[in-house]
Amino acid sequence: MKKISKKTLNSSFWRWWYGNLTCFSQEHMQTFGYMWSMLPIIKELYDTHEEQCEKMTAYYPFFNTEPQIGAIVVGITAGLEEARANGAEGIDDEMINGIRAGLMGPLAGIGDSLIVGTYIPILLGIALGLAEGGSVLGPLFYIVVWNVTSTWFQYFVYMKGYELGGSAVELLVGEKATAFRESVIVMGQVIVGAMAASWVNISTPLQIATDSEGNPVMLIDKLNGAFPGVLTCLFVLFAWWLMAKKNITPIKVLLLFVVIGFVGSVVGVIG
Repeated sequence: MKKISKKTLNSSFWRWWYGNLTCFSQEHMQTFGYMWSMLPIIKELYDTHEEQCEKMTAYYPFFNTEPQIGAIVVGITAGLEEARANGAEGIDDEMINGIRAGLMGPLAGIGDSLIVGTYIPILLGIALGLAEGGSVLGPLFYIVVWNVTSTWFQYFVYMKGYELGGSAVELLVGEKATAFRESVIVMGQVIVGAMAASWVNISTPLQIATDSEGNPVMLIDKLNGAFPGVLTCLFVLFAWWLMAKKNITPIKVLLLFVVIGFVGSVVGVIG
């Protein structure tokens, strides 16, 4: 009976860890990083060069997901490949690619919400607080904590995927997983909204009147009295609209906001 060695599993994991974006392109995304990770698995399980080339073709189709949680897909296919090498029925290229294609979308939703939309902003928020006054503690905190936790998490889910093999599919995309994924997405949206409210501040110095005592009546005070942070909210929604509805890239949106901020400050409508 063929068994993937711990050394080979570790080699496959580290290849995914540092090479999941290898030869990244719009056409292939993470395909070649995936193949690079599966190569030591295939080499150990199959003896001839012809067999190895044939099995590697299963991993050539397009693949793209959130890379941290996506490590579990590589682990699952490593387990499936081991079962196939030992003669398990029903495991072929079509089945493996079906699992890969079926998992990459749901896992991207979970990873983008939980890791990119929730965990990273929390770490950055802590790091920004620690970096006040120019302290180097902030960036050091983020670099160390992110790399340690993300590496541990990827290794954990990779090995769990290998242990579970095909049985992990129902766990990840079944009915309960769908409810979990939706709740995580909502949580991620709440965190993003909280970060916008905490770190974005748009105001205006416009004076609209004077009161009975001759004190200036500021437009921003009236707006915030009716809807606190309304200008910030409008700018955030405007950015979302540009990216989600008009397909404008984040870099272009950022440059547009720089222009708006510069012009607005010059003419005195943005403070």
